Amino acid sequence: MHNHRTASPTQSVVNKNGDTILTWLLSSSINEYLHNGQLCQRYHESDYHNQVAASFSERVRVVFEQSAQQHIDIWLDSLSVTASFALLSRNNDLIGVEIATQKPLNELIATFEQTISQKGLAAELLVITKPLPLLHQKGLLVMDMDSTAIQIECIDELAALAGVGDEVAAVTASAMRGELDFEQSLRLRVSKLADADATIIDTLCKTLPLMPGLTASLEELQSNQWRVVVASGGFTPFVNHLMHQLKLDAAFANELVIEEGKLTGQVTGEVVDAQYKANVIGKCAQKWQIQAGQVVAIGDGANDIPMIQAADLGVAFHAKPKLIAAANLAVSQLDLRALVFCLQG
Repeated sequence: MHNHRTASPTQSVVNKNGDTILTWLLSSSINEYLHNGQLCQRYHESDYHNQVAASFSERVRVVFEQSAQQHIDIWLDSLSVTASFALLSRNNDLIGVEIATQKPLNELIATFEQTISQKGLAAELLVITKPLPLLHQKGLLVMDMDSTAIQIECIDELAALAGVGDEVAAVTASAMRGELDFEQSLRLRVSKLADADATIIDTLCKTLPLMPGLTASLEELQSNQWRVVVASGGFTPFVNHLMHQLKLDAAFANELVIEEGKLTGQVTGEVVDAQYKANVIGKCAQKWQIQAGQVVAIGDGANDIPMIQAADLGVAFHAKPKLIAAANLAVSQLDLRALVFCLQG
C-alpha cells in the first residue's frame, strides 16, 4: 500500500489523454492515477480498516449497471480531492467502486442525486458511516418477505383470487392512513377471506415472483456461511415455500386457519408484527452465535423499522420514506444484487 501524498513530476502515474478514473480502475493494474492535479490511489477493499481509514475516513460506494458506466464516468470526473479507490468484487455483474477521502463528499453526493433523478440511472450511492458487516465471515440476514424477498403483497393477491380485492385494499388504505395498527389491519383483511377455497394458497405459492437479484445475493451469502431468515407479517404457506425453494434457515409468519378446505378468515397463534420481527433478530443471532456486527436486516415498509434498527446494519429496499430515514443504507434504484455491496468484502 502506498502512503497517501501529493503527486510529484517524477512519479510514474497513469494520466493518458482520454483516460478516466473508471478506465484506470477497470482496465489498469497501476496503483496510482493523477486526476485534476490530485493523486488517486488504489487499495483492496479488505484493507480499508487496516491501511486506509486512518488517513481517509470519509467513504462512499457507487454501485451500477454497466449501462450506467458512461454517466458514472462523467460524474467521477468532477472529483477534485485526493482520494483512494477500491473495486468491489462480487458474484454478480454489477460494478462497485468504493471512494475514500479525507473531506466529506457532500458536493459529489448532491451531484450524483441530481444525475440519478435526471437520467433515471441504474445506480446507487451508498454513504458508509459505520463499519460494515463482513461478507466473508459468518453472519445473519433477516429479510421481510412481501415487496422485499418477493415482488408482491401476498394478502392482496389472495384477496384478488378470492374475489375480495377491493375490500382488502380499502382496509390497507385505512391502515396506511394510521387508522388501524398492524394487528387490527391484519385481522380485518384476513376476515375478508372467510369461506375462500384454500386452494388459492397453493395457486399463489406456485407463482410467487422472487425479487430480481435475490437468488444471486443469497447464494453468495450462503457460500460464506451466512444464515438467512425471513420474518414476515404475511403467512406461513408462503414463507415455508420460500424456505424450501431458497434453502433458508428459518421463516416466521402468521398462520391462517383452514377448516374443511376453506379459509375461516382468522389467524391463529402469536401475530408476527413489527416487534415480533425485531425479536427474531436477537433470537436467531443468539441461536447461531452470530458475532456482534454481523447481523443485517432488510425490508421496505414502516413495519420493518424495529427490525432494521435491531440489526447491526439496516437496509431499506425500494422503501417508504420512514424506513429510509431509519435505515443505515438504502437501495432504491437497483435490484437485490446490490445487497452484497452493502457488506465489507
